[in-house]
Amino acid sequence: MSIKTAVTDYVATLENCQVDHPFSKFPEYEVLRHTSNRKWFGLIMSIEKTKLHLPGPGTVEIIDIKIDPELLSILKNGSGYFFAYHMNKKHWLTVLLDGTVAENQVINLVKDSYFLTK
Repeated sequence: MSIKTAVTDYVATLENCQVDHPFSKFPEYEVLRHTSNRKWFGLIMSIEKTKLHLPGPGTVEIIDIKIDPELLSILKNGSGYFFAYHMNKKHWLTVLLDGTVAENQVINLVKDSYFLTK
């Protein structure tokens, strides 16, 4: 099972949440959101590697998640973590979904993001 699938399966177990596809230009992008307040707690997308200054051609699957700024300062230098792509870089983090970051770590970060945005 892919990490992306594990994340969306986990989100399906959370109370009052949904995964939707709000962008007609990018129908494959998935927004993880609370149904009550409509706030996002994650955005899954596939972007060009060059957007993250990664070597080689092609795309990479990522998730943007909201994160505590103190944890962001610790993780930002780790392998598979980047300042958020297309989000506030003080409060959001981009995480590779290619296995560089362990699945359980990604799920824990999604869980934290869920509670930070509730």
